[in-house]
Amino acid sequence: MLSARSLFQEIVDNDDAYRLFCSIAASGESQGGWENGRIAALLPDSQRELAPKVTRHGADEDKHGRIFQALMRKRGLTPTHVPKETDYTGLLERRGIGLAHDKLRRDEPLTEQDIITYLAHSRVTEQRASDQMVMLKRCFGDHPEVGRAIRMISQDEDNHLAYCHEELLRLARAGHGRTIQGVLRDCALAEVSVYRDVSLAVMDHMGRILRWPAAKSCLLAAAIWGMYGYERAVGWRRMVSLRMPERRNALGGPATSAPEFA
Repeated sequence: MLSARSLFQEIVDNDDAYRLFCSIAASGESQGGWENGRIAALLPDSQRELAPKVTRHGADEDKHGRIFQALMRKRGLTPTHVPKETDYTGLLERRGIGLAHDKLRRDEPLTEQDIITYLAHSRVTEQRASDQMVMLKRCFGDHPEVGRAIRMISQDEDNHLAYCHEELLRLARAGHGRTIQGVLRDCALAEVSVYRDVSLAVMDHMGRILRWPAAKSCLLAAAIWGMYGYERAVGWRRMVSLRMPERRNALGGPATSAPEFA
């Protein structure tokens, strides 16, 4: 039977597939850590109170990257090349979503509009990350090799999502509501297309590594396209709604460490 559990089990059980999966995840998390670190350094004076939270966000992303690196080391694996067509963060940037790296590399303060763009982009991508980790936690939260990492990362992603909701609502109350909704919509519609393309690319690479029969690969591709159709029609709306989270001030403290993965 084809299911998320069975697919992920195949990946975990094969060193080459597991190596690629962890390498893709580690690269994306590390890139997110760098982005948040630069944003924290470039915050405008009007948003300086966000600095500890943005810094914490970046520290969490860096930690996740180290966790995936450690999972590989435990098997004696080293990171592999991440194919550009699987680079979710890079593909979003090339679509003009989020803050461009060229802007983040300059030592020029960001604007309040930039912070709205950053938070809206994060709200959309953290929804995706949170949903994925909930699925993995449901399937593999008690797995002896990866369960602890999945549970830890899932909790962090939920915190990141709560933080984005709270800060965007704060900015909406300050008069930016219409702008926020427009940016959220643009981000969500671009994200579902990028996620489709990355999912197809990752499954293509995994299929070659695991030698899936053509029928299985076609079935998975059809499922990805079906999910995209749903998300493009109505599913994207879950990524643009804003509500006050139960976890208030979710990034208000220092980042938690993960010494067992060091």
